[in-house]
Amino acid sequence: MGMMKEFKDFALKGNVVDLAVAVVIGGAFGAIVTALVDKIIMPIVGMLIGQRFDTLSATVNGVPIQYGAFIQAVVNFLIIAFVLFMIIRFINKVKKKEEAPAAPAAPSEEVTLLREIRDSLKK
Repeated sequence: MGMMKEFKDFALKGNVVDLAVAVVIGGAFGAIVTALVDKIIMPIVGMLIGQRFDTLSATVNGVPIQYGAFIQAVVNFLIIAFVLFMIIRFINKVKKKEEAPAAPAAPSEEVTLLREIRDSLKK
């Protein structure tokens, strides 16, 4: 029974739940980008080059090398990497704003008077 409680405590920690949510959202986002590239971007590129992009291949010693599919995967990666870069950049900006020290408050009237007294005593 102790091991079940330990596992429950582990599984319900914030970090584990956050990680699980991130993996699910990341998978869904990957599917969206793949559909965008495969169904919209690459067909447009295919129209420009006069051939379906995913069918681009070369035959080497009777073995087809499908470089069009590889290029599509690279485009998927670049889009995902760019979006992640923009998200992390935004998060870092927000964190910097939160961590930025507040401007020092103007000295109170008592502090100002004490400084004036100190300065006049020095003279």
